[in-house]
Amino acid sequence: MNQSRDEKLKLSGFNNLTKVLSFNLYDFCITMDKDQRHRYIQYINKKYSAQRIIEISKKICSIIEANILNVSAQDYDPVGASSMVLMSDIKGEGKWEENENMLPHSAQVNCHLDKSHITAHTYPDASDPQGICSFRVDIDIATCGEIIPLNAINYLFESFECDVVFIDYVVRGFTRCEDGRKIYNDQYFNSIQDFIKTEILENYEFKTDLNMSRDNIWQTKLMVKSFGPQRYLMDEKDYNHPEIDKKMSLLAKEMKDVYHLN
Repeated sequence: MNQSRDEKLKLSGFNNLTKVLSFNLYDFCITMDKDQRHRYIQYINKKYSAQRIIEISKKICSIIEANILNVSAQDYDPVGASSMVLMSDIKGEGKWEENENMLPHSAQVNCHLDKSHITAHTYPDASDPQGICSFRVDIDIATCGEIIPLNAINYLFESFECDVVFIDYVVRGFTRCEDGRKIYNDQYFNSIQDFIKTEILENYEFKTDLNMSRDNIWQTKLMVKSFGPQRYLMDEKDYNHPEIDKKMSLLAKEMKDVYHLN
């Protein structure tokens, strides 16, 4: 399909393409003892609580121009959080209101009819006996209609510290142009990386791209360039710790394992 990214298709009826963006990131930390591992979990639980994840999801809705229908969130004991936002590309119908338990009737109807949503789950891990802690976030943006979830990618990078990133994008279904032709994708592009700012991509050493455009499947994998230990330490005083070289080696191995380089 010879169509530019900004070109608007003239459709017949409703755009019923389903587009799913999955953004999975890993952030790593070096801890030197049990106390630091405990502090790391406390830090993550506070910084990326369910409420914080909801705020990020609501900002995503603003960026992709989606209307929020309802939200839900949950913090877990001892670690982790999850959230869900129901949304629609229909402007001005049944908008969700802060602190309201019940939705307007029109919004309740849309919740049943509309399959657009954002789900997010966090997975902090401080169980490694070597002290290499990690924080994983899985964010899925599933939309139907004219919404392009890929437009939220740069904000996701800016919202988290992303050491290893997996991004998957899939388009399913078909919609019709005015002349009756079936369209299986409403936006032409070569790679997910087309949507990522150059200054963000420059931070990554390993960049793997899978582009199956005929099947409407794309994947990008990224692993951050080598940085000094100050990026990963809980306490700056540990910069000269006698085990810092060993810890950095363990960290590099862990990141490569997650990226599947080993």
